[in-house]
Amino acid sequence: MASMLALLGQSQETDEKYKKCRDQIAQLRKEIEAKQQGQVLEVLKTHVRNNNIEILPHSEQPNNRRRNKPYRFSVRKKLPGHFGKIYSLYWSSDGNELCSASQDGKILIWNAHTTNKRIAIPLRSAWVMTCAYSPQGTYVGSGGLDNSCSIFNIKDSVGWELKQPYRELQRHEGYLSCCRFVDENHIVTGSGDASCLLWDIERQTPINSFVEHTGDVESVAVYAQKNIFVSGAIDATAKVWDLREKNKCIATFKGHTSDINSVQWFPDGDAFATGSDDATCRLFDLRAHRQLNIYGAHEIFSTITSIDFSKSGYFLFAGYDENPYCVAWNTCTTEQETTLEHPTRAACLQTSPQGTAVATGCWDKTLRLWA
Repeated sequence: MASMLALLGQSQETDEKYKKCRDQIAQLRKEIEAKQQGQVLEVLKTHVRNNNIEILPHSEQPNNRRRNKPYRFSVRKKLPGHFGKIYSLYWSSDGNELCSASQDGKILIWNAHTTNKRIAIPLRSAWVMTCAYSPQGTYVGSGGLDNSCSIFNIKDSVGWELKQPYRELQRHEGYLSCCRFVDENHIVTGSGDASCLLWDIERQTPINSFVEHTGDVESVAVYAQKNIFVSGAIDATAKVWDLREKNKCIATFKGHTSDINSVQWFPDGDAFATGSDDATCRLFDLRAHRQLNIYGAHEIFSTITSIDFSKSGYFLFAGYDENPYCVAWNTCTTEQETTLEHPTRAACLQTSPQGTAVATGCWDKTLRLWA
């Protein structure tokens, strides 16, 4: 009898210890979650502080810095010339030229200062989905429903039209959704076959393959200084990869509820943004491995087609397939700073490397330069 009472007492004592431990764990979990939420803004402030921009919300800014009026972007130049919907555009690294790809089956090379067309490249397939400049401006790459990436040498071209590709990269089994140069001899492609490939352009062969997505890859963005790139796919995930290793996925980021159509690096390379069919843009941090901000969750209900940051990181530009068509978001506060007026879908956009202008491509067959 005495032994049973002793065992019962020990059991009650053990239950009390377990209860205290559970209560302590629950309290610590709450404190950790509260601290993480408080650190989100601090992480954002670190990003923007490193890029020399104002980090305080409007209500906290000193009187001599407070802006009573929102920023406004105006169209400085229009570039008409395409005869079909514009699907993609890309700036040259010096900001003097840009290329655009259209449903009329041509890539046009524009002088951004004079708005004159320098080169026209007729494509074998009019269903083009992407175009890109190489860092030194030697090549322009493009691809689409022909499942291949065509590389054109525009530096050594003579005359108005450039008909013959310099190289053709054929290995994907699905449409080519996006291509981005790493350097003059390497390019990353994303495809509807749910894979990304890193190519040696001269040899026309893939160096590395990256296959972990479970749906079509819609967009890739390269950060060459860190040898990494990010991809977004219709499986609603974004993945960060190491360019130097085959199929090396560094991290997977979730949060969207539908297809990711566009991805873009924050200027410092420690964070990136995504745009999705769920009508939201999201900002993810590599170091914290979590979502920092969400843009347009309860304000806009149309698909996002393309995104890009301003050079400082203050703005996140987003193109939409329906009204309001193009919006500039405040990266820190998630407030809608202003709207860039378009008559119809803004299918593509990009900030110039110098940060002095934003180019948008619209389904009204016109490119616009905003400042």
